[in-house]
Amino acid sequence: MLSKFFIHRPIFAGVLAIVVMAIGLFAVMNLPVERYPDIAPPRITVAATYSGASAETVEESVTQVLEQQIKGIDHLLYFSSSSDSSGRSRVSISFENGTDPDTAQVQVQNAINGVLNRLPEDVQRQGVNVFKSLGDTHMVISLYDESGRSNNIELSDYLMTHLEQDISRIEGIGEVDVFGSQYAMRIWLDPGKLKQYKLMPSDVRAAIEAQNTQVAAGAIGDLPAVDEQYLNAKVTSGSRLKTVEEFQNIIVKSDRAGSFIYLKDIARVELGAESYQSYSTNNGYPSAGLGISLASGANAIATSNLIKAEVARISQQLPEGYKIAYPRDNTPFVQESIKEVVKTLIEAIILVIMVMFIFLQNWRATLIPTVTVPVVILGTMAMLYALGMSINTLTLFALVLAIGLLVDDAIVVVENVERLMHEQHLSAKEAALESMQEISGALVGITLVLTAVFIPMAFFGGSTGVIYRQFSITLVAAMSLSLLVALILTPALCALILKPNPKPAKWAAWFNQKLDHLKHRYLHLSKVTIQHQVICLLLFAGLICVFALFYRALPTSFLPSEDQGILSLQIKVQEGAPMKNTIQVGEEVRKYFLDQEQANVSLVMIRYGRNFSGTGQNLATGFVALKHWNERSGQDNTAPAIRERALKHFQSNPNAQINVSMPASVNGLGQTDGLDFWIRDINGNGRQYLEQQFQALEAQAGNYASFENLGKRSNPEKAELRVNIDQKQAMANGLTQTAINSTLSSAWGGSYINDFIDRGRIKRVIMQGDAEFRSKPEDLAQWHVRNDQNQMVPFSNFSQVDWSGGPEVVNRFMGYTALQMEADRAQGSSSGQAMQDVEALIAEQDGVDVVWSGLSFEEKQSNNQAIWLYLISIGFIFLCLAALYESWSIPTAVMSAIPLGIGGNIIFSYLAGFPNDIYFQIALLTTIGLSCKNAILIVEFASLAQQQGKSVVEAALEGASLRLRPILMTSLAFGAGILPLVFATGAGAVSRQEIGVSVFGGVIFGTVLVLIFIPFMYVMIRSLMAKKEPVDS
Repeated sequence: MLSKFFIHRPIFAGVLAIVVMAIGLFAVMNLPVERYPDIAPPRITVAATYSGASAETVEESVTQVLEQQIKGIDHLLYFSSSSDSSGRSRVSISFENGTDPDTAQVQVQNAINGVLNRLPEDVQRQGVNVFKSLGDTHMVISLYDESGRSNNIELSDYLMTHLEQDISRIEGIGEVDVFGSQYAMRIWLDPGKLKQYKLMPSDVRAAIEAQNTQVAAGAIGDLPAVDEQYLNAKVTSGSRLKTVEEFQNIIVKSDRAGSFIYLKDIARVELGAESYQSYSTNNGYPSAGLGISLASGANAIATSNLIKAEVARISQQLPEGYKIAYPRDNTPFVQESIKEVVKTLIEAIILVIMVMFIFLQNWRATLIPTVTVPVVILGTMAMLYALGMSINTLTLFALVLAIGLLVDDAIVVVENVERLMHEQHLSAKEAALESMQEISGALVGITLVLTAVFIPMAFFGGSTGVIYRQFSITLVAAMSLSLLVALILTPALCALILKPNPKPAKWAAWFNQKLDHLKHRYLHLSKVTIQHQVICLLLFAGLICVFALFYRALPTSFLPSEDQGILSLQIKVQEGAPMKNTIQVGEEVRKYFLDQEQANVSLVMIRYGRNFSGTGQNLATGFVALKHWNERSGQDNTAPAIRERALKHFQSNPNAQINVSMPASVNGLGQTDGLDFWIRDINGNGRQYLEQQFQALEAQAGNYASFENLGKRSNPEKAELRVNIDQKQAMANGLTQTAINSTLSSAWGGSYINDFIDRGRIKRVIMQGDAEFRSKPEDLAQWHVRNDQNQMVPFSNFSQVDWSGGPEVVNRFMGYTALQMEADRAQGSSSGQAMQDVEALIAEQDGVDVVWSGLSFEEKQSNNQAIWLYLISIGFIFLCLAALYESWSIPTAVMSAIPLGIGGNIIFSYLAGFPNDIYFQIALLTTIGLSCKNAILIVEFASLAQQQGKSVVEAALEGASLRLRPILMTSLAFGAGILPLVFATGAGAVSRQEIGVSVFGGVIFGTVLVLIFIPFMYVMIRSLMAKKEPVDS
């Protein structure tokens, strides 16, 4: 027998323990640290740009062509696309969990390559990119100038030149989005001067292309050369221009008389920005920023450390007054919450040791279970390392739960050895040998049950499967190691360390006396329950009904929303408003946060010109960074409270819609924690029809109380000015269509000509009409086109303008035109209920259907899995026990303990107002294991007594009286281990409290009710089954 071998060789047992701990330490040094494992499905993004095209044009000529190629790709979950009025096309493809992002990227790239030739030439020239990006902002780096000397363009240019390239190359970064743009040579045309000199934008373009160029002109005396060659030199001609003066002196036109027209005569030349669409501020100072998205499968903390190291290196050379800040950064939250869980772990260990000391009453006995803790924890770390997992909040939670269960095995051994030494006056070694024969079976049984509860979890799919797997693997590894330690190290230590009973201390004697008193009370109660079986059975059934009702009343959700120390803002001013109005509103928002909430907020960065729903001068998005958790304690200073106050304050703002949201709890599953879904036009009725259906939905949404703020992510249609060219008039005037088109696009759209050199870097040359000549519809008449007679014909001769509307963004989902929708679940209602209601609401409309994506998609899958998870786990336990005890009645008696413990979880979670989410499900499973364990301890001893010839009732009472002390002790130890979770504060406290409160309820009910009901259930079930199976089983 294993234990016997090691009781005689204690040093061997010690050496094994030391080796395990050494391997564990090595693993801890090398394990990656993150908040959650890769819960989000891997995402691949296909991006293309069609300059100057409207949203509809982009959708019809680029996005649809790309979408139709997405077929025959492995493990595809769903895809969506957006085409916006700034010419961007993006297709986001989500894959099943566990798909290798690199393989997916290659497959998508290969599919897209087959269709590139069908795309417009302008799109081909700019290229179609395929990224492995999660798509949501992981970090924002902001560069601002405290001295206020530099403007946005200078800051953006500095950022692009010095930071953007270096940071994009860091491993783990999916894509980098720059807030701002670098310098460009801007040529602002004056149509009056052009007309005066009979020039068109295309002439200016040709002149710049000819004179801002480099020519490859070969060399003098290159081989083969003539015999008397005496020189060899390179020939160069032309060069890229570098300064504004050089551009101003480009000759656009000349005549034989020797008069020249220079670029400065017909245009204003300046060093300006490549794009003026975006403007940002940080705490009110002008700023530029980088929005960084992680690649699928990247480790957030490792990547952030690399980024920060790179930024620290660059910031040593920053110009005076330049500062770098992080308006959004998820890493401090991750590090804080991990630190908090580790603190909880240490507190749990200390509490557990104290509980053991009270029961075991001497340091020698307490030392033995204490030694097992580091061995098992480090051993588990080694297992995690071997399986390629990481240290994250979930694996650490699992360890906190495991601590209480770990010492159990050791306690059971030590308690039994002490009892034998006391009752039969054996020496420590004899008692250890004797004891191991008695309880090895129970130990293996308990471990089997606890692993049986957690093993089925590991085989679930989807994002929930990933979360369960973290728990199940950690707990199963810890349980198995704890069993091995209990069979190998603990008995060896008992034989070495324990001394025959010293006289107990005064407090110990008093404690034991009280415990004996309790035991007599308890035995009396057990007798009463066994005598009144019918009443007890009714009570039992009644309790189960009550628990079931409470379970129905629990709201459901996926993962709790945490105070991550960040808030995001979405600002929208009325349609068509210029950017200066948006900036005015943005500054009000900034002042509110920095004045009213100055105790909680450290900085506010606002980016004007776009938000989640698209681009436009009337939009802005903001990042609010809150102070450290230690500096803002109390419920009033948490992120949700700050958000509530801000929303209330901004509701009254007549000029703008301002939305404040908390970041999503999981990276890569949407931007916020609301409901995330799409309505699709399944019959091809068109976008107008979809809009009507959306308005109908909005009107009826008030009938449902479970969700609020139903809205769509896109903006309303924008006014568009159409220029209608009369072809006959144009031809009669001797004009060509190409001349008309190029004049129009250069004058109003702006066109990229070629590149110039600015301080050693290549930048763009862009030509466009000056602002005053493109500010209102009538300005079109100022522009002229040259005809074949060399006359200048104004646009008003051959064209008319009228107004129409067009969308900002066109969205599609799985190849159908769709609207991306969002809604928040109402306070106190469950997201599960809200999702059902949304489905019911949309089912009433014709021609549209609803599809879930992001967090909602995962939640829908997880809700369907939970019940199966419980059933499979319970069935698995039953079968394990039946095999172990070679009997059907014993596992039935043990199983009856399950509903008793679970009731505690349900009622405590309900009273604390926590929902039925993933943490609750894990707490429930832990309790199932715990209740069964308590029941096994009683039932095992009762059946032993029955084999020795006692009657069923006597056997049940003996099992109960013998095991009362270890059951109380293990349950109290486990309860003590969870207390730090129940009273958690700081970063990530919500999830710790949620799991703690629920398990704590389970421990209390699982101990008290199991002790009361199990003896009676055992008697009842054995009596019923005795007629069917022989007693000696």
